[in-house]
Amino acid sequence: VGGAASAGMVFDFTTKGILNAAVEGELWRLIDPQGKAPGVMGWWPAKAVTFVDNHDTGSTQAMWPFPSDKVMQGYAYILTHPGTPCIFYDHFFNWGFKDEIAALVAIRKRNGITATSALEILMHEGDAYVAEIDGKVVVKIGTRYDVGAVIPAGFATSAHGKDYAVWEKTAAA
Repeated sequence: VGGAASAGMVFDFTTKGILNAAVEGELWRLIDPQGKAPGVMGWWPAKAVTFVDNHDTGSTQAMWPFPSDKVMQGYAYILTHPGTPCIFYDHFFNWGFKDEIAALVAIRKRNGITATSALEILMHEGDAYVAEIDGKVVVKIGTRYDVGAVIPAGFATSAHGKDYAVWEKTAAA
């Protein structure tokens, strides 16, 4: 990576691996012993390039693909969290997720989420993970839907899909 002054970044394979397992009912994995995100994202987010799949892991090579029925949970996670997210061409153009991914990108841009945004993990259980980013965005992934008590007041749903939802802070809050 070359130190803090270096422009070098790394693909965060650790986060990809943990996220692969986490979306299979082990969302408790998305917090480390220090209360941070796992992987390079939690250790040095400014240098982490996060991804769900790439040409080596998914696609035609299928060496280590993300669970296909949970791809959007992966994007809800990486597009709302610190690090620099990388969108896989196949997921955007060939899998029918273009509109959902674009909505998450718009939320990231609208709220100024960056590689070094502040992350507070609010819930990390097997079937539900909830986090607040920069006090502006809340994301939930997992099969559990009864997470209303964890969502802070003053947030409104702005995107949702199969087993994920994103809330943004309302202007009145």
